[in-house]
Amino acid sequence: MNNFEICIAPLFKNEGGLSNHPLDSGKLTKFGISQRSYPQLNIAALTEVQAKALYKRDFWDANKLDQLPLAVAFEFFDCAVNCGAGTAARILQRALGVADDGIVGAITLAAVNKIHPDKLAKRMLAHRIRFYTKLANWPTFGAGWVNRLANNALWETENV
Repeated sequence: MNNFEICIAPLFKNEGGLSNHPLDSGKLTKFGISQRSYPQLNIAALTEVQAKALYKRDFWDANKLDQLPLAVAFEFFDCAVNCGAGTAARILQRALGVADDGIVGAITLAAVNKIHPDKLAKRMLAHRIRFYTKLANWPTFGAGWVNRLANNALWETENV
């Protein structure tokens, strides 16, 4: 089983099913796929198979996650789905102490190889908490985001 196949199940668990919270900027969302990001899709009719294909193409492959260790790839993937790929790249770069330009390139990938993956994943979690607490909708969604990160940390402890 490849890393994408390993990471997709906990991601779907984090994202849940259909949601249309009035304060969620993603608008109608299913399996974490938002109407805002995919306005041409019928989100309500989206299947898990379709969502998985979108995740593979637009989140996993587009961000070269096969080049990252499993724990780091999972944290990046989960962050990209929840916060956007650019934010996920900047969080990874901050955790590495390199320039945070939002692009996973040669410098970022080289830095990843110089740190233990578990340590880097924990740093990414810490930077995500800092990121979330600065958002205007922290009072509404903060508890859910922190629970998501706790679930990630527990999943990584058991599966990576």
